[in-house]
Amino acid sequence: MPKVTVDGQEIEVPAGATVLQACELAGKEIPRFCYHERLSIAGNCRMCLVEVKPGPPKPQASCALPAADNQEIRTDTPMVKKAREGVMEFLLINHPLDCPICDQGGECDLQDQAVAYGRGGSRYERENKRAVTEKYMGPLIKTIMTRCIHCTRCVRFSEEVAGVDEIGALYRGEDMQITTYLEQAASHELSANVIDLCPVGALTSRPYAFEARPWELKRTLSIDVSDAVGANISLHSKGREVMRALPRINDDVNEEWLSDKGRYQVDGLSKRRLDKVFMRKGGKLQPASWNEAFDAIASQLGTKKSSIAAVAGDMVDCETMFAAKTLLKACGSTQIEARQTGMTYDVSNIAAVNFNSTLAGIETADAILIVGSHVRWEAALVNARLRKAVKAGAKVFVVGPEWETTYPAEFLGEDLKVLNRVPKALGDAMKAAERPAIIIGGAALAKGALAPALKLVDKFGLVKDGWNGFNVLHMSAARMGSLMLDFTVEGGMADIAAAKPKVVLSLGADEMDCEPFADSLKVYIGHHGDKGAHAADIILPAASYAEKDGTYVNTEGRVQFAEKAVFAPGDAREDWTILRALADALGVTVGFDSFEELQAAMIKAVPALGEEGLADYGDLPKADGKAKAEGEIAAYPIADFYLTNPIARASAVMQQCSAELIHGDEMQEAAE
Repeated sequence: MPKVTVDGQEIEVPAGATVLQACELAGKEIPRFCYHERLSIAGNCRMCLVEVKPGPPKPQASCALPAADNQEIRTDTPMVKKAREGVMEFLLINHPLDCPICDQGGECDLQDQAVAYGRGGSRYERENKRAVTEKYMGPLIKTIMTRCIHCTRCVRFSEEVAGVDEIGALYRGEDMQITTYLEQAASHELSANVIDLCPVGALTSRPYAFEARPWELKRTLSIDVSDAVGANISLHSKGREVMRALPRINDDVNEEWLSDKGRYQVDGLSKRRLDKVFMRKGGKLQPASWNEAFDAIASQLGTKKSSIAAVAGDMVDCETMFAAKTLLKACGSTQIEARQTGMTYDVSNIAAVNFNSTLAGIETADAILIVGSHVRWEAALVNARLRKAVKAGAKVFVVGPEWETTYPAEFLGEDLKVLNRVPKALGDAMKAAERPAIIIGGAALAKGALAPALKLVDKFGLVKDGWNGFNVLHMSAARMGSLMLDFTVEGGMADIAAAKPKVVLSLGADEMDCEPFADSLKVYIGHHGDKGAHAADIILPAASYAEKDGTYVNTEGRVQFAEKAVFAPGDAREDWTILRALADALGVTVGFDSFEELQAAMIKAVPALGEEGLADYGDLPKADGKAKAEGEIAAYPIADFYLTNPIARASAVMQQCSAELIHGDEMQEAAE
């Protein structure tokens, strides 16, 4: 490990570290625009200049210079100060004075560094300023490219992390411009991360434009529920409205990225909301009171309280499911299910339906078989991890209809029989791999591929010391939590329908088929007027994930906690309070009167839900030697990445993304 001296302080740095990293290890702040920890080094902004001896008697870019033994690095000499002031002056020569109207104002690297490292005044007089025409990058990214300082972070992110070569540079010198080559929308699922990366106001959020300033917003730590990855986010709210969602850094889950849906569906939180109780009278939903609704449910059940069932949706927190399970248990019912689309698979051992490699661990796999999963749409952040694995040398094979991967992959067809008779290329790659992995998606689970896939554990050597390569990739934020709470019945939704319950509680279950429950009283406890509400006989308005505290478990079994950001609108209440009031109306005891009591009871029942981090599900079950994979995967469960849940379907931004990026509709201008 090289030893270097930074401003008189001797430190030891890891082999391969740069001078910039050495300075940061010594506690020195080095200004930068183009350098980013997760992107390749470009060395083109020249803001990170330092003085290094031995070396030429001039400032050097610390981001691109390797640290070496006996280097003497100075970050505070007059030469360095003058050089940084010169670089800043050059950057500001063509930069417009847009700060009062720029959405980046208040959280802009250029502002901060101009104050800290720039000159007190400008020597600019009558020279012409450079101007660049605006580019169109889609419904999410607003561009004002005259502000661009050519750091190329957006270009490198698109190529290296997202794997989609959509943004690049044209021309040279003063004429250089950053653009999507044909001025088309950036259409990949992680496109809006370039907004966070942009150190100036060249790329900002189009839906958020002119909405609020950073110092007006309250920040709340939350979890993204648009998929099962459980990305860590920060909800920024103003008054009673969530203005935006930004990613938080968590290297084990989402690094510092966020999918476009998780970022932009938040405008749907205030649209199409259920804010009062409704009851169906004469075939139409009419406003009603809470007491009327509870009395109707109680009278429907009568003395047969056990004839009640509960179905949980994809975005429900663990506390709500536990409250519903406790209520039904008090009524004498066991009819509970969270796999609302009708899937059934063995849940006696949760390790068999967990992402055992972990999200960070899948990057280290060197041979990966994906069965029945369109990973780009089902978990865009996992797809970025797979791309890193491929860049490190991994081979990827896919069983299912072809989709546009962002890395080289070999498609093995749609027939699941490949799991019974493994093709030679796949078998050889898996046996030669030190860390082989398999990923089972929702389309494969629906075809009963879980048991046959477990036979591959021994065949491919998926489990070794320090490595478990058997993974199931879920799409629902509530799935793993429901399995830990045992919120399932053996036959799934078919068993619930066969029981013919008098009352069905739908906990935000908007994707369930309500036809088998035509004779039941359907009670929808949810937050949006979506499919579930249209089919309901009684609607009880509830809180969304942004309006309540809650525990979520992601697809790798990581327990995470989301905090309440804003209050629910109108008469809407937190789900657990509705279930608690319903217990009183039905004359049963559930044993909790506050959220703290509910959470304590849940943790007592399932201790793992009280410890943030990865839950331990034990070893994989033994494979059934007689299990055979049959059938073909004709299509994947997600047909439209942007419209997968009631919040996204209520979002005007997601509707526009779907129309333009999925269905190819042209953007209409106001005059048209």
